[in-house]
Amino acid sequence: MLLSSCAKTKPADYSSSPQLEQGRFVNPAKRPASGFGKTVKIFWDFFFNKPDDTVPTVSIPVVPISRAELETAPDNSLYRLGHSTILLKLQGKFWLTDPVFAERASPFSWLGPKRFHASPITLQDLPPIEAVILSHNHYDHLDENAVKALADNVGVFLTPLGVGDTLIEWGIDASKVRQLDWWQSQTVAGVQFTATPAQHFSGRGLFDGNSTLWASWVIKTPEINVFFSGDTGYFDGFKAIGERYGPFDLTLMETGAYDERWAYVHMQPEQTLQAHKDLQGKWLLPIHNSTFDLAMHSWHDPLDRINTLAADAGVALTTPKIGQRLALDGPQAGERWWLPLVTGQ
Repeated sequence: MLLSSCAKTKPADYSSSPQLEQGRFVNPAKRPASGFGKTVKIFWDFFFNKPDDTVPTVSIPVVPISRAELETAPDNSLYRLGHSTILLKLQGKFWLTDPVFAERASPFSWLGPKRFHASPITLQDLPPIEAVILSHNHYDHLDENAVKALADNVGVFLTPLGVGDTLIEWGIDASKVRQLDWWQSQTVAGVQFTATPAQHFSGRGLFDGNSTLWASWVIKTPEINVFFSGDTGYFDGFKAIGERYGPFDLTLMETGAYDERWAYVHMQPEQTLQAHKDLQGKWLLPIHNSTFDLAMHSWHDPLDRINTLAADAGVALTTPKIGQRLALDGPQAGERWWLPLVTGQ
């Protein structure tokens, strides 16, 4: 079993991982061949053929969060801060997934997808965070400046293999870093975290593709069981996770930045719904939408489609506003807050 907090960054450090092949991490299902021409077409469309409605023309509603509100909030509270950044209050402590507070999901401050809305709480106002949970190293999930700003305010950083090495290179104390392979678990302050499979990829530059692992996460307390998908295509791993760790009170499921041309690594809404069922989820909260323009669909398409699909399938869907508290021990559907922004009513 691998459970590393070492400062080395070479993939060879994790040579005993079943996910590593010839120095690179891989998915169980092989990636379909795309071809150079198809790849060029995707990039061309993304940069030059975007529809007009991939970015909202009106402000996304955000419910501000104060430090005082968080400190007095009951246990089993959840706040969506944007994209895949989720703040949880469990066992009297705070936990944060994929913290991205940057203006752009990009290595550049002047180029790349720009936020639709500010975070409902600033980094400086966050309470002490018991653990940060990272799914992978893409820029819309791993924000270097946010990690550095949080360093002294976080007890533990939980990461897939190799991602923690990046944090250590950034100056995070190695004693705070816990790196897990798929199916490994770590208990922190009474909450059990298990890194589970996902079908995705990694990389922050031109030459580091798949040199670090990606993961979904099971977050379990004696009272609440939550699944956090990270980024992933649809695969049979969801059923295996559901059989092993389900049922889940809530699934936080990637629903956005999809396209049929890259369905291998990002689920379509129909697949998101099926994955939720495979996981034996009770309530579904769609994440990975409403913050950045990362695909060719309209900004509200993920919410429109998953709302219709869930209603047709009788699946309990919750869609809190950004910053709005959700009770994990008593979720409610919430209002379809995006509809007036689309219809103008």
